[in-house]
Amino acid sequence: MKIAFYIVLAAIVLALVAAQFGLLSGQRPGDLGVKDGRLKPPSVTRNSVSSQAAQLPDHPQRTYASIDPLPFKAGGAGASLKALETVLGAMPGATIVEQRADYLYAQAQTRWLKFVDDMEFWANPASGVIELRSASRLGREDFGVNRQRIEKIRAAYLAAP
Repeated sequence: MKIAFYIVLAAIVLALVAAQFGLLSGQRPGDLGVKDGRLKPPSVTRNSVSSQAAQLPDHPQRTYASIDPLPFKAGGAGASLKALETVLGAMPGATIVEQRADYLYAQAQTRWLKFVDDMEFWANPASGVIELRSASRLGREDFGVNRQRIEKIRAAYLAAP
């Protein structure tokens, strides 16, 4: 029983040390951004959400990954992305990495283990919504973390003026 305790303790310490050296943050995907009116598809495992998942009927995680886009605010795309920028700027662990007139890319990092999730937001002028995608860099299962984060973002965004 004592040996098992020490093994678990050593594993926890090892994970925390690895996290501090950035070994659990993964690499930024090279294929992010908007291409032909689409964000990168959701992952083939249960670790992402996308407002464009329904456009991929044969995708293995279409149902799991599907999430609603954000509606434009009254001021249009520019006002909507500005409100989103404010929301993300107030989120602990979130960092805006890239921002253009119609696109915002941010990263969310967990506090202790420093896992990084990539979040993309694109103001789609044809549909009048902000398409979104959020995905974990590592692991096959996110236990609903990306969906929960996006829903928190949605609530704050909708409440913003």
